[in-house]
Amino acid sequence: MAFHGWKWLLLLGRQNTLAKVWRSRRGGPSLCWKRCSHWSTGKSLDPEVRAFLEENTEVTNSGHLTPEIRLRLLTPRCRFWREKPDLWPYGDPFWAIYWPGGQALSRYILDNPRVVKGRSVLDLGSGCGATAIAAVMSGASQVLANDIDPIAGMAMILNCELNHLNPFPITIKNIINSEAGNWDLIVLGDMFYDEQLADGLHHWLQKCIRTHQTEVLIGDPGRHQFLSHSIHSQLHKVIEYSLPEYTRQENHGLTSSIVWSYQPSNSLDN
Repeated sequence: MAFHGWKWLLLLGRQNTLAKVWRSRRGGPSLCWKRCSHWSTGKSLDPEVRAFLEENTEVTNSGHLTPEIRLRLLTPRCRFWREKPDLWPYGDPFWAIYWPGGQALSRYILDNPRVVKGRSVLDLGSGCGATAIAAVMSGASQVLANDIDPIAGMAMILNCELNHLNPFPITIKNIINSEAGNWDLIVLGDMFYDEQLADGLHHWLQKCIRTHQTEVLIGDPGRHQFLSHSIHSQLHKVIEYSLPEYTRQENHGLTSSIVWSYQPSNSLDN
């Protein structure tokens, strides 16, 4: 099965596997900027993993909403676009796809740097790191990228190098359901693909907002799991972007992606 077909399986069902991992890796003590487990320099990258990622991804900035950002992604010119997905040695490479919700968040931040300028930003479920990169480019004072896949963390470091940025801190712990962190802004894209995970996100984001007055921005192209979840009634539409043709083709009919501001009601029971 070519990766193109496998990607469709990711969209339909294999994300359930990733959702189970998110749910099983419970957050521990509260994470802060100086104490979290993270990579911060390219020196910590395993040379074999670096070589594999460089050989089996393509550097691209086309076909997406943010041509300012160069990323290592899986594209039709990559070997594993055609190989059987089980031959990929490091687990499902969700990070190697620039998902539409993340594209919208990154575009919005680049166009509106005041949203992050001088602020601390958590990029939750960061994947390829594009939104965290956009936050750094736009003047955020502190950026923490979070993804439970250690290979995603390594890919983010490579993507920082591509964009001539010093790598930001990256944690691979599951911080959902941990003590609410003190961030000015939390951004997350394309994470509402599983009901139980969405419920956990909903509750944890509420705690962050009520404890620290954190602002939350969510990117999503309007997937059914997102639109049908109770969180949707507490969102304010900020902006909608028409997706480039390449992204439309790779997401099977999705034509736009939206940035939402999360403004929960007073009840924690929603």
